[in-house]
Order: sequence, then C-alpha cells, then structure tokens
Amino acid sequence: TKIIFGRNTIPAIGPETAAWGNKALLVYGSGSIKKNGIHAQVTAALNEAGVEITEHGGVRSNPLLSHVNEGVAKVKEQQLNVIVAVGGGSVLDSAKAISAGAVVEHDVWKFFIGKKTIRQVLPLTTVLTLAASGSEMNSGMVITNDATQEKFGFGNRLLFPKTSILDPEATYSVPPDYTAYGAVDAMSHVLEAYMTTQDPSTPVQDRFMEGLIRNAMDSCDRCLADPRDYQGRADLMWTATLALNGLAAAGLGRVGFPMHMIEHSLSALYNVPHGAGLSAVIPGWLRWQAGRDSRKIKQLGERIFDFKAKGIESSATATIKILENWFGRINSPIRLAELEIPPADIHAIAGNAVRLAKIWRLKEYSRETIEEILYLCR
Repeated sequence: TKIIFGRNTIPAIGPETAAWGNKALLVYGSGSIKKNGIHAQVTAALNEAGVEITEHGGVRSNPLLSHVNEGVAKVKEQQLNVIVAVGGGSVLDSAKAISAGAVVEHDVWKFFIGKKTIRQVLPLTTVLTLAASGSEMNSGMVITNDATQEKFGFGNRLLFPKTSILDPEATYSVPPDYTAYGAVDAMSHVLEAYMTTQDPSTPVQDRFMEGLIRNAMDSCDRCLADPRDYQGRADLMWTATLALNGLAAAGLGRVGFPMHMIEHSLSALYNVPHGAGLSAVIPGWLRWQAGRDSRKIKQLGERIFDFKAKGIESSATATIKILENWFGRINSPIRLAELEIPPADIHAIAGNAVRLAKIWRLKEYSRETIEEILYLCR
C-alpha cells in the first residue's frame, strides 16, 4: 500500500484512483463525512480526475454482510472497476469484501469460513477518517453475518489497498468515545502479537511494540484533551497504521488473536463498538494469561509504566491494574457488566466464539477455556 500522509492530502484521491479505474463505487458510513466536508472534497477530486461515482453509504460499525452484498450487486450491475472507501475500519473492511465479492459468482461469506480463497479483487483506494483498525495498510477484513450472528475475519495479500490517504485533520471530528475505542483497538493489535508469539527472544520487536502501545496511550490522551491537536491526531493515526501492517509482528512467527476472537462474539451478539468490547476483554484475558505465564505482562509494565521510578513493585497484577485505570480514564469499559452483558450469557458467547477459534486455528481455546476467560471479564 502506498501511503500519502499529512495535511491537505485528500485531493490526491482523484489521481490515485484514476490510475486504477474510471467507474468507482464510493463506500462510506453513516454520513458524517457529508457534515464535515470530506465527502465534498473526495467527490470533487474524483470528478476532476474523470472518475464516475456510484455511492454506497450506510456502512455501520461492525459492518454487515447484507450491506456488502448490496455493494457487490451495484458493482456488477453497473460494471464498476474501482472501489473508493472513505471512513474507518468498518468502511474499509466492507470495501475490501465488496472488492473480492465483485469478481466472483459465489457468496462472499465463503471466504470467511474457509470454503473459498481470493484469487483476484477490484483495486481499492481509501481516505481514512478514524485511527483504529489499521485496515488502511493491511490485508485483513472483518464482517458480521447478520443472518448467522457470526463476526469473522479473513486476510489475503490481494486485499491491501493500492493507496491510502491519511490526513490527521480528517479525524478532528471523531467524538471522544470513538477516539478512545480506536486507540484501544490499535494498542490491542500490538498486544496480541506481543503476548502470543512463541519465540522467547525478540528484543527488537518487543521494544518496537512497547513503543507503539505507549504511543497509542499518550496520543489518545492528547486527542481527548484537545480534539484538534494535530500532532496528537497524527501520532495516533500513524501508530494505528503501524500496529497492524505486518511490521510489529515481523519475525515473531505465528501469533494469535485470542482477545479479538472473544470480542468478535460480543460485537456480533450485542453490537458493541469493537474497541469498547476489547477493553472489557483485555484485562480478563491478561489475568488468565498471568496464571499461565506472567513474564511478558510483567516486562511490558516494567518498560512502559516506569515501575522503578514510581516505586511500584513489578508484577503482572500491577501492569493489568495500570491498563485498567487507563481504560477507565478514557471511558472505555473494563467489565462485561458495563456493556450490560449478564454472566448468564457467558455460555452462549463462548459457544459463538469457539467457532471462530476453530477457523483461526486457536486450538487451545475450547469453549470451557473461553468461558473461564469471560468469567474473569465480568
């Protein structure tokens, strides 16, 4: 993916898209881009570059398969040849699913359940308006099947966007709650790799990941203090991109995404914002992990929370406590109870999650293990 980063970069979407096609499907969300002027900037740039536009708005948070299918139908009917996504991770992921679905006859969902593999896609360009998922520079997508209530992720190297435009000013209007959830999502991508690598010695990657986690926290604090802090928004945006573009996990071997696997069920069943679900799952998963192997959790705390300087005795518990306190400070939930998810539902949630655990080959996560972790998230 080619990245164009900085102020006043949005007009570049015209020529960048025209290089790949002249009939575009413009994918976006609930319409906030019409209020903040980004929609007008993008359409003007595309028109000027000679790109025809068919609109496909209405992507919601935790994007739906049914809406993806509507987009696929538009592309096929009107023989469109390029996709432009303007939004956050949900919009970009929907656009990726449409780009893959538009060139096949079968149902897009077959990619997500491992029945089909992607062999070609329509080219995709993006304008990012939320720092969170990293979808602007990675090959993954996550979609919710509204018929089966399953939220699954799938990755393929052909899904990398061709160009992504990152103007930090495009995130000024993101409200405090979604700014916080975005930072949690970015940080969690790094945390998953950091905690699940089987390689006992990865000092360079460890320091890189620790820096990204600390940066996600610090830049989020700046954005919440002043939503129009350009440097804060820029730092958070670039941190989120680096968190899941393959660089952080490079050389770590196989890493898992168990916290995401569990959270996907919360989003699928209760439609909670992904970042909010993650902050409710992370402390519980870390407590469970601390009972098995606490070294990495302790190391993280020592290196990014300055235990020595603060006179805190170094332990996994202290690390988890500081993380929880930070989630609380930025108003991101730290308990299932805060999401109004009752303990009585845990058995059903685990049943939903274990299906994804199988697809993602997270063999050690049985239904019972997932239930055990969820009880620690109450």
